Amino acid sequence: MFAPAFEDLQLLSIARLLEHEFALPLGASAVARPQARLAESQLPAAANGRLEIAVCGAHLSGMPLNHQLTQREARLVARTHSAPSYRLYQLDDATPAKPAMLRAPQDGTSIALEVWSLPIDSVGSFLAGIPFPLGLGQIELEDSRWVAGFICSVSADSGVPMTDISEYGGWKAWVERE
Repeated sequence: MFAPAFEDLQLLSIARLLEHEFALPLGASAVARPQARLAESQLPAAANGRLEIAVCGAHLSGMPLNHQLTQREARLVARTHSAPSYRLYQLDDATPAKPAMLRAPQDGTSIALEVWSLPIDSVGSFLAGIPFPLGLGQIELEDSRWVAGFICSVSADSGVPMTDISEYGGWKAWVERE
């Protein structure tokens, strides 16, 4: 498959749709691909012009950075949880306070999330405002779907000061603990 420069997201969306439609096997093997329902965000970007993004902290409804989503005409799609393979940390030096979610398949837990649908043409400006060590990557949801979401680019032992708050199950529970 080919596409013009900077049309990678649309190309990947079309490939995913074709893969689903034709029930293609995993790679060159004969192993059947598990069937998953396609969410609106998994349709070609040109079809809906939106990207689902999972948020777990300061961008949640009612939190200090939620306006960065609503000002970009994002819509709340779902309140859900991650797959039980993540740890949640408070970034101790962040202002405003914010968490970092790290994948931990061996000793992870499920973290409360919100999934927002953001117009594709607003994703770049949203991404540009995300500070180190955070970024956007793929997050596995409790229903086994993968969506774009906040990830942390360093490990818990990297020297970046952070506190493990996984036992609270989510950022709002941590913030409201007192």
